[in-house]
Amino acid sequence: MTMFQLEFMQRALIAGLLTGLSAPAIGTYLVQRRLSLMGDGIGHIAITGVALGLLTGQAPVLTAVIVSIAGATAIELVRSRGKATGDVALALLFYGGIAGGVLLIGLAGQGAATLNTYLFGSLTTVSQSDLYVVVGLAVAVLVVAIGLGPQLFAVCQDEEFARTTGLRVQLLNLVIAVMAAVTVTVAMRTVGLLLVSALMVVPVATAQQVTRSFRSTFVTACVIGVAACLAGIVTSYNANVAPGATIVVLALAGFVVAATVGTLLRRRAGRNRPLADEEPEVGVPAPAPHVVSAGHPHAHNPACGHQKVEHGDHVDYVHDGHLHAAHGDHWDEH
Repeated sequence: MTMFQLEFMQRALIAGLLTGLSAPAIGTYLVQRRLSLMGDGIGHIAITGVALGLLTGQAPVLTAVIVSIAGATAIELVRSRGKATGDVALALLFYGGIAGGVLLIGLAGQGAATLNTYLFGSLTTVSQSDLYVVVGLAVAVLVVAIGLGPQLFAVCQDEEFARTTGLRVQLLNLVIAVMAAVTVTVAMRTVGLLLVSALMVVPVATAQQVTRSFRSTFVTACVIGVAACLAGIVTSYNANVAPGATIVVLALAGFVVAATVGTLLRRRAGRNRPLADEEPEVGVPAPAPHVVSAGHPHAHNPACGHQKVEHGDHVDYVHDGHLHAAHGDHWDEH
C-alpha cells in the first residue's frame, strides 16, 4: 500500500483513470466510423507538437494539443472534401507527424531519451501542472462525447441520413476529430503516443463482444478502459516495466476473454432458440396473430412477422414500428 502514498503514483492513477474514461469514449465513435487507426495518426503528429514545445521552451502538453487539433482538423477537411481518401489522409498524419517531430527534436538538442517518455509514457514525469491539463481536457472530452451522443452517433452511423435530418455533419465530424486529438494528448503521459490508439480501440472491440447496443458498448468500453489503466499502472510499478505496454497487454487479454465468452454465449443462445413448430420459451411472447379486416384478408402489425405484402392496388410494409400502405402514388402511415 505504500505505493499509493507516493505523490507521483497518485498523479499517475488520476491520469490513468481519466485516460481510461476518455480514450474509449471517443474511440467508440471512431470505431463506428471505421477510423480505428485515426488515433495512431494523431499520435504521430502530436510528436511534432511535443518537439515544438521542447524547441520553444513551452509546455509540451499544450503545444501537442494545439498541433494535434490543427493536424486532425486539416486532415478531416481534406478527407471530407474528397481531396484524399481516409487511408491516404491517415498516411499523411503518420509520415508528416513523425518526420516533423524527429527533425524538431534534433534542432532542440534533445536526445532519444526525452522523446521516449512521450512515445511510451512515463509515470514519474507526470507533474502537477500536467495533471491539471489532463483533468481539464479529459472532462471536456467526456462532456462533449456524452452531451452530443445522439448527434455524433447519427453522423457515425449514416452521414447521408444525418444530413437529411438537418444535422451539421461537417461540424460534427470536426468535433470528433478535435476530440480524438485532445484524447491523444490526455493519454500521452499514461500509455504514450505510439500506444494511445490501442486504448481507444481495444476496449471498444472488447465491449462489442458482449454487448448489442451502442449505449451499452460505450459504457462497457469506458469501464474496461479504466480497469486496464489502473491495473496496468499498479502492475507496471510492482514489476518495474513500461506502463503503456502493460496497460495495452492487459486490455488485449481482456479482449481475448470477452471474445471467448461472447462466442460461447452466442452458441448457447442459438441452441436454446425454439424451432418453428415448438412452444416458445417462458417469458418470450409469441408472434401476434393476423387481424382480419374488411379491406383485405388480414392487416399487418409490427409483430406479425411480415415485412411486405402486396394487396392488389396497394402494398403494406412495416418500418420503424409503423404500418405504411402505398396507394397508387402516395403513402399512408398507420
